[in-house]
Amino acid sequence: MNYWSITALMTVESSFVPFPSEVVIPPAAYVAENPASALAVTGNYPVDVLLIVLFGTLGAVLGAVINYALSVWLGRPLVYKFADSRVGHALLLSGEKIQKAETYFNDHGRISTFIGRLIPGIRQLISIPAGLSRMHFGQFLLYTAMGAFMWNTVLALLGYIANGQKDMIERYSHELGVAIVIILVAAIVLYAFFHRRKRQ
Repeated sequence: MNYWSITALMTVESSFVPFPSEVVIPPAAYVAENPASALAVTGNYPVDVLLIVLFGTLGAVLGAVINYALSVWLGRPLVYKFADSRVGHALLLSGEKIQKAETYFNDHGRISTFIGRLIPGIRQLISIPAGLSRMHFGQFLLYTAMGAFMWNTVLALLGYIANGQKDMIERYSHELGVAIVIILVAAIVLYAFFHRRKRQ
């Protein structure tokens, strides 16, 4: 239980390897906010919740960069071929999942690398179509970091509120992610509406 193990695990979670972020950030946040538990688990009073979120975000960005770089290097045909291979299926990938992420990216544009980080089933794969389309790398890093930071903040709050209970965390993490997406979309629509109205 330290910042580097959190970073490493979140790098794995954000790449194409199936590994849920719900088993990293919420327990770490719970341990950090409960000194007695922290002492029992780690032998000392370890980590700060804000730094957990920041290092978790760093790991998520590193994992996303791996997907982005592989997509640029391999290209669309090889990415789909790998996803439909035995190894790809063992990693819970499929051409259908890649297509779903690519369709989402094409429908929503570059901002999808931000919003997609909050959507189950899209979160880990949204960096693949970003790489396939050769999205500007600086924008990719910015949107990915923003989305990952928001998602990790949600998970850290869940870990604290749910007292580390895995079932409760898994039950509500997806619902909270969807709720945040709805709020963001509503805010963007309202902003666009009032901005256009003001110009008129």
